[in-house]
Amino acid sequence: MTTRTGIKLLGLLFFIYLFMLSITLMGASFKLLGHGFAEELVNSVSNPFTALLIGILATSIIQSSSATSSIVVGLVGGLGMASAQVGGEASAIPTLTIQNAIPIIMGANIGTSVTNILVSMGHISHRREFRRAFSAAIVHDSFNLVAVIVFLPVQITTNFLGLAASKAAGIFSAVGGLRFASPIKTITKPVIDIIHNSPLAIGWLDIILALLLLFLSLNRIVKILKSVVLNRIEVFFDTYIFKTAIRSLLLGLILTALVQSSSITTSLVVPLAGAGILSLNQIFPYTLGANLGTTVTALLAALTIGRPEAVTIALAHVFFNLFGIIVIWPIRFIPLNFAKWFSVLAMKNRIIPILFVATLFFIIPLLLIFLTR
Repeated sequence: MTTRTGIKLLGLLFFIYLFMLSITLMGASFKLLGHGFAEELVNSVSNPFTALLIGILATSIIQSSSATSSIVVGLVGGLGMASAQVGGEASAIPTLTIQNAIPIIMGANIGTSVTNILVSMGHISHRREFRRAFSAAIVHDSFNLVAVIVFLPVQITTNFLGLAASKAAGIFSAVGGLRFASPIKTITKPVIDIIHNSPLAIGWLDIILALLLLFLSLNRIVKILKSVVLNRIEVFFDTYIFKTAIRSLLLGLILTALVQSSSITTSLVVPLAGAGILSLNQIFPYTLGANLGTTVTALLAALTIGRPEAVTIALAHVFFNLFGIIVIWPIRFIPLNFAKWFSVLAMKNRIIPILFVATLFFIIPLLLIFLTR
């Protein structure tokens, strides 16, 4: 291992610590905000469609479903702590419930695919190349849209994701998985105490600091891992990795779990598709694996918080993507054919993908959030 690689790995450990610190700080800071903030927050996402749109818009802006899902985990776990510790009454403060938070996670899955489309725009001056690249980008959207169309109505009526995730979190709890002295809390507590004992210990300021640390740490983790891991394997994709669907799915899962950004790992294959190296059929299972891999960040955040509510919402994210693969894989012709059709349309009129991004990811969410609040 070279000195340069060693320095990068030390930097990686530092930014992982910052990530843990940001999640812990976010949860602890919500306790400083009191009843009024929690009530306003809950009211703003009490409508599942508004919550879905918030997830799309937030992730489109920050281009990281990992960050959005980590924030949601922090909200659920952090407000749960606040509720449990105010006046000794668990119901003293309304919380962001798991059922209300799940549509935000669904929206984050859709919002994260905007990055792929923006990457495909780099091929827009070459018609055939752009058609291949855009189809590889839009197939991510296609899968996530179909998953939301299938599962959101069922989730609203039955809360099946919340119930399944609660059962799974209960199993962890029963075996002591959620009741250990977290080394993460041990190493972050001194810094949290310093921040909260300072004259600037104001809830909103601490949350802003936590968000800044979250985005900074995720950004640096992605860049370091990209330089250490991704650049070394790109040339082997077609020859060794994408031969079978299972292999492609596992690669997407493992790489995204390592890099903690499905935006990065799925965007990586868009130029390869544009160049004709990879086909749409090869990229599709890789995309599904990336969707699963991106849930690792939220699980990491949930274990940092250490509360059953946080673990439950993180597991709901896992189940949503897992059930999506199980249900949609047999009917994969739907997202695949949509991606092919839409890429031909985009090739004929290249203003269409620009309007698509502006409308789906920004205009519609902003307009409907404004109208429904």
